[in-house]
Amino acid sequence: MIENNKIPPEVSPAVCESKFTSFRKSFWGEVIQIVLISLAIVIPFRAYVAQPFLVSGTSMDNTFANGQYLIVDEITYNFSKPNRGDVVIFRPPIDMSKFFIKRVIGLPGEKVQVKNDIVKIFNTAHPDGFVLDEPYAKIDKLLPHRADAEITLQADQYYVMGDNRFVSEDSRIFGPITSEVIAGRPILRLWPLSTINWLPGQSTNTVK
Repeated sequence: MIENNKIPPEVSPAVCESKFTSFRKSFWGEVIQIVLISLAIVIPFRAYVAQPFLVSGTSMDNTFANGQYLIVDEITYNFSKPNRGDVVIFRPPIDMSKFFIKRVIGLPGEKVQVKNDIVKIFNTAHPDGFVLDEPYAKIDKLLPHRADAEITLQADQYYVMGDNRFVSEDSRIFGPITSEVIAGRPILRLWPLSTINWLPGQSTNTVK
């Protein structure tokens, strides 16, 4: 009879430890260790820090093209607010099962006016408004503009638009978004290889 928690006399603790140590140092043991360590690092990183996204559609041409592969930073906006000109990934109010990629145009508390593809911003610093300089915007003068709009943003509301204004489904259609639905910002463009760059699409427009 073998009592509970007792090792049979023919198998000593030293032998058990030796077999485990040998396996751990073997090729397959090292492979398993590497896989487990990698999973322990990658899974939390993917869940809370950064995730890959594939651009689908042409609403951000020429800044982002269909099929480009992006790594999205999911942590920055936990500690800071989006700025005007930031490109953000978010879940649109019209379909929370999807992700959209657009550019932040209007900030909380501002009045945004879009008329004939010209964006004008009204805020405390510019009560008479100023026309937003948008070198990133793709506007075809031969095509009719998508839609005019005018809205005053509430606290924690952001007005977003696609760079390819004629085809973009954005805040002109579904209204402003809140920080709650923003997943992050593209931090790295990985594909195609010819377009690899850091913080792709971010605007230097610092007008407040």
